[in-house]
Amino acid sequence: MEHKIRLHDKTFKMFIPNEDIEKAIDAVAERLNRDYAGATDEDPVVMICTLNGAIIYAAELLKRIQFPLVLKACKLSSYVGTASTGVIKTEVPLPSHLEGKRVLVVEDIVDTGNTIVAMMQQLKEHKVKDARVCTLLLKSEVYDKDVKLDYVAMDIPNRFIVGFGLDYDELGRNIKDIYVLDE
Repeated sequence: MEHKIRLHDKTFKMFIPNEDIEKAIDAVAERLNRDYAGATDEDPVVMICTLNGAIIYAAELLKRIQFPLVLKACKLSSYVGTASTGVIKTEVPLPSHLEGKRVLVVEDIVDTGNTIVAMMQQLKEHKVKDARVCTLLLKSEVYDKDVKLDYVAMDIPNRFIVGFGLDYDELGRNIKDIYVLDE
């Protein structure tokens, strides 16, 4: 029997079990540890967790990362309910003092790419030395921006999902697996 959950007025069915998510995170962390092996206490990587969705992904990466880093957060949003508004709203701005730093942006999901484009523009204005994007999920069939996504844990179809940090009107973030809207 297929496992389903209900959030607000919608039903979701199992899509990606936690074991598969954890394996994908292990692979990304391995690459990050290799790519940032030269980081030092004097020149740590600044990991920027995008709130609220990437909290769980960032926490899982932190358990696996073996190089010096500073953890910061910001919040840009464009979603209401199950759809992107296309308008980027800054709710928590990027941290100050980023000039000359190596920055790793940790996202839960990249789909339209509007949010990541806005964030990368802001990082450019902050004059960072290097900015890379690390996302748990990518909807490659709808992503058409020029911003390079350096670390992608999983590529998924363009479907609405919840769980592992992703929500539907603020519910579902705490679910360890990822569920897809049951249409």
